[in-house]
Amino acid sequence: MDTQQALPYQQQLLAMRAALLAQIAEQRGGVISRAEAAASHFGSPEDTPAQLVTEKDLAFAIDEHETAELGAIDAALARIEAGVYGECVSCGVDIPTARLHAAPQALRCISCQEAAESRHHG
Repeated sequence: MDTQQALPYQQQLLAMRAALLAQIAEQRGGVISRAEAAASHFGSPEDTPAQLVTEKDLAFAIDEHETAELGAIDAALARIEAGVYGECVSCGVDIPTARLHAAPQALRCISCQEAAESRHHG
């Protein structure tokens, strides 16, 4: 897919990136660090130690997911710049446009993605 054809996907990815960065900033309460934000949410006297651990684990899992999603978006933008956007990184076939519209950060065609997930979870 050439740069012109990739333009709508690039705009969608940039919008997704901006929204994700805004969400991360909002969750952090602005300019404070994630650790400071987490500390402000935890530690109510009525919370049990188990509740505190569960809340911290959840907060860090959400942070890892956001970081992974941001990485996937940045990688897709880099593929657009490199002129290889829309090609499956596993088999090289063109990823269907319906898949790219639904998930513009997609690395693989459906078949290769399913195979990668079965290897990862199996």
